[in-house]
Amino acid sequence: MSEQRIKAPPTKNTLLKLKKQVRFLEDGHALLERKRELLTRLVYQRINEYRAQREEAHRAIRDAYHWMSISFLRMGSRSLHQAGLGMAPSIEIDIIPKRSLGVEFPAIHTRKLPLQPVGLLGTDASLDETRKQLTEAAVQMARLAEAEMALGRLMAEQRKAQKRVNALKYNIIPRYRNTIRYIESALEEEERNVLFQIKLLREKERSKGAEVD
Repeated sequence: MSEQRIKAPPTKNTLLKLKKQVRFLEDGHALLERKRELLTRLVYQRINEYRAQREEAHRAIRDAYHWMSISFLRMGSRSLHQAGLGMAPSIEIDIIPKRSLGVEFPAIHTRKLPLQPVGLLGTDASLDETRKQLTEAAVQMARLAEAEMALGRLMAEQRKAQKRVNALKYNIIPRYRNTIRYIESALEEEERNVLFQIKLLREKERSKGAEVD
């Protein structure tokens, strides 16, 4: 199988251009490799953060369901449903763009609001704790969503950087180097042919000079 090369005329000017371009590509490869390493490190860090946040979210959901079941048993489904309809929001959520190593993902900021009294007959004291736990579960789920989106986008960018690094290392740069070697070899061969032709001309001139003498 022949080496892959770039289609280019085997001239000195082309050789100089290709050498300049391959240096640029090698610098780009080094920068991309550095970015890939940083992204890989950040991905592993984010994986640990995501796992920890997932545990927090699951714990908060379990607590919320625990207290909701207590309120359900004490109040009944009808009263609990009516109380829920009259509740004011207990949390504010803001979504702000955030960047890390050039990767943009949404940062989710939450703020708990003071719980407003329900003001309905038939409510149980457990309802306030249920509301607090549901609010906490919403906060933890928002944080989990941010961690999951950040991790997903960082992993996608890391895979993209890996593909670019591999393309430069195993395809593009080798093709340039193969072309440079081919042109250098062609120019050397051309130079040898020129020198050989010059040698032949000199020998012919010497032969003619000897015949004249």
